Amino acid sequence: MMKILVTNDDGIYAPGLWALAAELQKMGQVVVFAPNREQSGIGTAITLRQPIRLVEVESSVPGIRAYGVEGTPADSVILALETVEDIAMIFSGINKGVNMGDDVLLSGTVGAALQGYLHNLPSIALSMPAADEMHFEVAAKLAGLLARKIAAGNSQSMLLNINLPNLPLDEIRGVEVTRIGRGGYSNAIKLGHDGKGNNYRIVLSQPQWNAEEGTDIWAVQGDKISITPLQGELRTAQGIPLDEDLPSLLLRELSL
Repeated sequence: MMKILVTNDDGIYAPGLWALAAELQKMGQVVVFAPNREQSGIGTAITLRQPIRLVEVESSVPGIRAYGVEGTPADSVILALETVEDIAMIFSGINKGVNMGDDVLLSGTVGAALQGYLHNLPSIALSMPAADEMHFEVAAKLAGLLARKIAAGNSQSMLLNINLPNLPLDEIRGVEVTRIGRGGYSNAIKLGHDGKGNNYRIVLSQPQWNAEEGTDIWAVQGDKISITPLQGELRTAQGIPLDEDLPSLLLRELSL
């Protein structure tokens, strides 16, 4: 049975993680390795100068073994690949908050998927805008479809960053293969005092997006699913053929 690793940067108890794991369990044996606390914005960081604790936790989905990692999303993937044999593919998410534009470089969700790609595995990051009501079921179903296509294509390596509008399936207007846009959250600092002196906190302002046609930002703002290959070689016959037929095919299959 095919083994699928599920991870994230929102932490081991995040609902999006378990929505993804439950759907992918239909495809094979799922194992979860994820940070034991939120690690948003940590990018591709790995822990080098201290030991990393790994603790098995109670799974939210029967039949899935889950491990909380006292480290980063990238650490989680590295530990999984070194301790679990024969992992076939990696899914990271479903992140509560988009990872598009310049912010892709800061994303722990994408950083985890990148570790899979560096180990020559098909790796997919999934994210959607944060809201009180999250439509994780749409992203999870898309992940299941892509997992089946990856398995059928015998892909050895790919890295996809997927952002979905946070909408019911019948309100999504399409699927686009995109490139990374420009724009994102800007940083500022906030001065505080803790009795020991001044301290500073990095805070995020409202994002500034440039929704140029063909970008991930443009697609999501147009209520479409964005699939962004993060490696030029992905537009080949190796794995999923990212051609003009894929978007319409995926949307049609999602609606079944």
